[in-house]
This record gives sequence, C-alpha cells and structure tokens, in this order.
Amino acid sequence: MDRNDKKSASNKANQGNDLATIRKKQLEWEEKLKQSEASLPPRPVKFTTLSDMEVPLLSTPVDLHNDGFDYLKDLGFPGEYPYTRGVQRNMYRGKLWTMRQFAGFASAAETNQRFKLLLEHGQTGLSTAFDMPTLMGLDADSPRSKGEVGKCGVAVSSLEDMEELFKGIPLGEVTTSMTINAPAIVILAMYFAVAEKQGVPKQKVRGTLQNDILKEYIAQKEWIYPIEPAVKLVIDTIEYTTQHYANWNSVSISGYHIREAGATAVQELAFTLADGLGYVDESLKRGMTIDEFAPRLSFFFDVHNDFFEEIAKFRAARRIWARIMREKYQAKDPKSWMLRTHAQTAGVSLTAQQPYNNIVRVAVQAMAGILGGTNSLHTNSMDETLALPTDEAVMIALRTQQIIAEESGVANVIDPFGGSYFMETLTNRVEREALNYIQKIDEMGGIIKSIEKGFPQTEIANSAYHFQRQLEIQEKVMVGVNKYQAKESVRKMETLYIDRKVEKQQIERLVELRRKRPAQAHQQALNRVKDAAINGTNLMEPILEAVKAYATLQEICDTMKTVYGEYRESGSF
Repeated sequence: MDRNDKKSASNKANQGNDLATIRKKQLEWEEKLKQSEASLPPRPVKFTTLSDMEVPLLSTPVDLHNDGFDYLKDLGFPGEYPYTRGVQRNMYRGKLWTMRQFAGFASAAETNQRFKLLLEHGQTGLSTAFDMPTLMGLDADSPRSKGEVGKCGVAVSSLEDMEELFKGIPLGEVTTSMTINAPAIVILAMYFAVAEKQGVPKQKVRGTLQNDILKEYIAQKEWIYPIEPAVKLVIDTIEYTTQHYANWNSVSISGYHIREAGATAVQELAFTLADGLGYVDESLKRGMTIDEFAPRLSFFFDVHNDFFEEIAKFRAARRIWARIMREKYQAKDPKSWMLRTHAQTAGVSLTAQQPYNNIVRVAVQAMAGILGGTNSLHTNSMDETLALPTDEAVMIALRTQQIIAEESGVANVIDPFGGSYFMETLTNRVEREALNYIQKIDEMGGIIKSIEKGFPQTEIANSAYHFQRQLEIQEKVMVGVNKYQAKESVRKMETLYIDRKVEKQQIERLVELRRKRPAQAHQQALNRVKDAAINGTNLMEPILEAVKAYATLQEICDTMKTVYGEYRESGSF
C-alpha cells in the first residue's frame, strides 16, 4: 500500500470514529428500526435492569462522549488507579479468585469434617457460618437458644468449640472467613487463641472477620449493643489487628445483606461504601493514620441475577473507593485505594419451587462476579432455600466455580467488557447514582446519623416493596414462581437434617466446661473485660484473656452488656 492509499484508509477510519457521523448514522438506523418494528414489534415487557434502571436498546461512542468518558482517567489499566479493571495487574492469570463455600452446621466436630471435605476437593479458603444463638452472643443453654442450636450454622459457645472446629486444620496454611458481627470481637479472640495454641506466627494468620455492625442496623437486624459502643468494638478490632495481625482483614464491609433485604444494586453499593467510610472516620478519630489500616479493609458484595448490572456494580465500586481514598482522605499507599472484595451469589434469588433451577442461577451469578473482578467467591448451593446444604449440593456449587475457572476461558483475559459502550455507560450510571446517595448521607452527618434517622432502612424497604409489586404483576419474572410453573410432580429433594441431639450434646459440653475450668481465673478475666468497657480502652486483649480462661461467649457479651446496655430499634412508618 503506497502513501496515498494509507492516507485514504486513515481518513476513512477517522470518519468512522467521528461523533457527528455516528449520530447521523444512528438517526438513520432508528428510522429503519421503526419500519422493522411495524412488522416485528418489541416484546411486551419492561426493558429494565433487575434494579429497574432503564436499559437502552443500543449504546454507541456518543453515549460515552456525553458522559465525558476518559480512557485513562475512568478506565485505565488493571492493577492501577482507579482500579476499574481490577486490583491486580494480571488478575486471574496470576492467581484465581479464592474459592470459598459457606460451611457451618450442627456441632463444631461435624463442621470440621465438612471443612476437611471441601479442602480435599480443591477449595482454597474456609468460610464459617455460625448458628443464630452464636450470632446473637448467646450460649447454647440460654432459654433464647432453644430449638436453634446448630440449625443455621455451627454452634460455638467457648474456646473449646473453636478448638474442635479447627482441629487438624493448620491455621497458618488456610485463610478463614467468619461471618459474624455483634459478638465478632469475641469470636476473633477465640480464633487467635486457637492459632496461638497451634504455634502459628501472627504474620501467618490470614483471614477475614465480617464484623460489619452498621449493616446490621440497616438490614440484617442481628445486634446486641447500641450503635455507638458497637462501632467502638469494631474499631478496637481494627486497631488491634493493625498492630498485631498484619495479614488479617479486621472488617468485611458487607453489602450482601443490604441487597438481600431488598436494596437495588445502586443502594447496595452506596450504603456499603458509606458504611466503610464510617469505619474510616472512626478509625481516624482513634488516632490511626489512613495508610495504617485502610489496606486491610475488605468488602463483601451480593451477585444477583442481572448479569450486566452486577458487573457494572463491581467496576464502579472499585473506582469510587479509589477516588475517595486518594482524593478525600489523602491516602498515599496504593493498597489503601484498592477495594478488595469477596462476593456471594444471591441467596434471595434461590427458589423453593423447581430448586434445580438454582444451579443455573448460581452459575450465571458466579460468572458475573468473576467478570466483575471479585477476589473471592462463594457459590450458593441449590438447596439452601430449603435447608442447610447437603454434601452433594455443596460439591455442585464448588464444581460450578471450578468449571468456570478451568473450562470457560474467562480467567484468561482481564475485564473483557472494558471499553464496551454499554458496560462503560452502565458503570458510569451506577457510579453517579451511588455517589448521589453518599452525598445525601454526608449531608445528614454521616452514615451513623443517617441510620439513626432511618434513611437507608426506609430506602431499602421501599425498593423491596417495589420489586415485590413487579413480581406480582409480572413486570419481573422468577422462573417457576410467577411464570413457567411446573404442574407435574417433582422428585422430593433430600435436605440436611439437624438432629435435636446436637443441642443436648452442646449443653452437656457447656456444663462440663463450667465445672472443670478454674473459677477464680475465669471471674477475674471477666472483671477485666468489664473494667476495660467502663474505661473505654481497647477490649481485644481483655477479651482474649477471658477466652483463654474459657469464659463463654454469652458470659463475655453479657459482661459488656452491663456497661453498654442493649439496642432497641424504633419503628419507622
């Protein structure tokens, strides 16, 4: 090709990228579309995302131009600010996401066996579910625990149970996630005590504590103490782990439960980031510097059914967090700018009707989380809407991740949607609307004040009601629920049954523990916990000593309750 031919080809290429030319061609195409739709009209459905954002029929470079899209400023490269395309430069080519399956049921011994099964079959991190008494800071023999011990997770009432839970599992070689909030500081102390007994150096203890109490007041409703002392306990753990456990994520700021309560994708993103900023502000008040603790903050998001909306949410989350950390909080360490996140497929999307459909839902959601750039993933089991998962259901959920990782090819390329006219436009919109929420929260005085005013709670309730109405009038479809119902009989699915003997045995263990532990050391340890709560000092060390003296979970929580009191939610109508 001679010089004139190259110049002619270049001019034609530039003409194809000219926005005025594209606008003109698009108008011509839209006229032809109207003619086509006269004979083949659009389906009579509402074309919106799951969160009810209108979806354009077509996206073009004009949309990105209208958003002021700048490749380097808004997209950039993986592992570099603003991390839209992921927090690692080579993403899954270097290391696959951590595969976690939520495990926890019945006794510590039974859950220990499930942990070992999953590790044997290629799981790369443990994820611990606790039963309702444990989540509420209650021992198994509390009257309020009756009928709930070991039902929705593992029962842990003392260090003895934690020792059994991780028996034969070297804590220096696995990462462990623990989903617990109100009594999280006590459970963390138990875990550290087990690691210490195993002789694991502190720098090798790796994992994540959920420990996100603000989202409890917003969505999940599992609390013990009033907001102010509850947040203080979170900051105690952030401060202590920053000083002593450099590779431990002391809080997993969780949008998952916010979404499960009925929030839209934008609300999930906005309220989660606002919670994170609340912990940042309180940590700074404690006297820590931003680059001391921010690199170990982690996040946890839901992955729902709308494939593109979920990918956009993850991309927008990283960009918003990076910009706020660098520009507002003046963080200097790039690790402080990185939003590292775990993700879990949407439990609320699972249906009791035609439960085998849930395998498909989970696969789609898992793919969205991975293409969105998650660092860790839990895939729900098909039977979780009926009961805790069976071994078979858990293995199908784990194999779903492994098939995506090893067979689909998606782990070979970073952010394949980067530069997509639709994806970038959607990411920009999610970011814009989330920032509007964050600004409203700032104007109310921050996330704690907004929770006290009931703002996030009301927004979520309204969104949940709106989505339910859409299901009822079939604006949105749940296959097998409000469309394509099966009239034929379906084979009954086998589910996991938790025998009541678990509760009896757990109570017997507690009685024996209380009989054999040194009474004086136990009481002195609880007194030190109370003194620290009264004095406002960091409670982590006193609780660690109480745990080692085999004070039970409820004894420690009740000791703090005598100082802090209990939280009572005021109604909002």
